[in-house]
Amino acid sequence: MPANYSGKSQPLKINMKNKESILVIIAARGGSKGLKNKNIKLLMGKPLIAHTILQAKKWGRATTIVCSTDSKKIAKLSERYGADVPFMRPKYLAGDKVAKTEVLRHALIKCENIYNKVYDIIVDLDVTSPIRKISDLDKCLRLFKKRRPKTLFSVTRSRRNPYFNMVEEKRDGRVSLCKTTGKRVFARQDAPPVYDMNASIYFYSRKYLIDIKDSTAISDNSCIYVMDEISRFDIDSVLDFKFIEFLMKERIWNNEVR
Repeated sequence: MPANYSGKSQPLKINMKNKESILVIIAARGGSKGLKNKNIKLLMGKPLIAHTILQAKKWGRATTIVCSTDSKKIAKLSERYGADVPFMRPKYLAGDKVAKTEVLRHALIKCENIYNKVYDIIVDLDVTSPIRKISDLDKCLRLFKKRRPKTLFSVTRSRRNPYFNMVEEKRDGRVSLCKTTGKRVFARQDAPPVYDMNASIYFYSRKYLIDIKDSTAISDNSCIYVMDEISRFDIDSVLDFKFIEFLMKERIWNNEVR
């Protein structure tokens, strides 16, 4: 525990049958421009970050669950709901222009030193995309172990397709489709499938994440996990938050953790 922070971490449930060591990192900085203090804003009676921590705990496959934050308030709440906070994130990694992989790499190195352990798989669960299922995490893990990519990330089917109804304006003012297949596509269903990254689940191999040259989740050997359309919603604004809250209140999406 760092000198400038103290608190009691709740014990984590570890599935001893899991042969590979898994580190779950939940990154939550204190600052937020779109929605102030969104990581700790109450959603259905719990801080937003608590929903992701409880999902990770219920999944039960993580060797270690940590929160990387620069906020003492977020740190205390994270520990209350069962995540470890063995270090405080330095200020240089807490800006809104810092690559997420830099934050994850820092957390990985710190955790391996603190826990004296080498993690095989690193899982990044985004706080602002709480609409995920435990079964999604299980399926991602199976796919990651089967395919052995450098990275895996969750996506949803895109409602817009660059081969059909996405256009771009040229410098001369003329407009054309973003991409073509060589023949005209008259229906979205006939266009090549494209996906939106829904910022919910990311899996990294240790070798890829530890390499300082790699700065994004998209590598030369990545694979995707397609989630339900409803999981495409994430929280960047007050409207987003109210919509997620509506989905939960109306039981349109069933939260698996309480």
